[in-house]
Amino acid sequence: MRLGSEQLLPVHRLILTGYWGRNRRPHYPPSLNKIEMNTDKTFRLTQGAAPLCFMIPGRGSQRKPLLYWDDERNENRVLRYARNQKSPFEDEQDGNAIIEPVIFEDGMLHVPKTNPVLQEFLHYHPMNGSKYEEVNEERDAGAEVELINLEVDALVECKNMSIEALEHVSRILLGIDPSRLTTSELRRDMLIYVRREPETFMRVVNDPDLKLQSKIQRFFDDGLLSFRRNKTEIWFNGPTKKRKLLTIPFGEDPVALATSYLLSDEGLETLRALDTLLEE
Repeated sequence: MRLGSEQLLPVHRLILTGYWGRNRRPHYPPSLNKIEMNTDKTFRLTQGAAPLCFMIPGRGSQRKPLLYWDDERNENRVLRYARNQKSPFEDEQDGNAIIEPVIFEDGMLHVPKTNPVLQEFLHYHPMNGSKYEEVNEERDAGAEVELINLEVDALVECKNMSIEALEHVSRILLGIDPSRLTTSELRRDMLIYVRREPETFMRVVNDPDLKLQSKIQRFFDDGLLSFRRNKTEIWFNGPTKKRKLLTIPFGEDPVALATSYLLSDEGLETLRALDTLLEE
């Protein structure tokens, strides 16, 4: 007997009937219907990664199962990419699955509309959103516009800041002593920084503790505060007495830590002493 499509179709229907029952249609989770089908899709690796080849296994293993949580069924479903099947879920596939890996080349993977199973497999894969993402031109354009607007706002904010405010910000963001720069040099350096890190600049500018953090940075610049023991301790350097103020836990921002301490009841007296020494 010739095995043409007219012979395969009844067998396929028999498999579906046996699994779903004679009077029931295949049932899919609601989110499955939200995938835009009948269109070509392109996926790319995240964070600008573009290795020559990046492979996603077509199936999980006992040590690393490949699962998708189905809210409607309230269960984990096993994902498996088989190019000769009509679903990416193993429980909807027959016993003749041809498994193959999914390979990104130069960080990109184009999936035509004629391969909807691979599109669905990539949509439900747990790496979607972390290792790779679907290319969405409208979303990307919106994100780029938002970033450009943020950069413009940050540049305008920086341009209109007074020299005193710029000095405060430069101590925090650039870690420099602004008194060693001319006004033009300071504005140039800050504008260059703002173009590179507009979000960080705006966050610092809107920080209510900005002036205090800048003052604390000046305490360090003038030697009234100093680090010891490989920057694990902060010391107060008075004219007649030196004493340890804080131990810096691993990963903590020393300026933020010093700010928090000097604003506390325990540190207010030290802050007054530092202010007095700074004015002398």
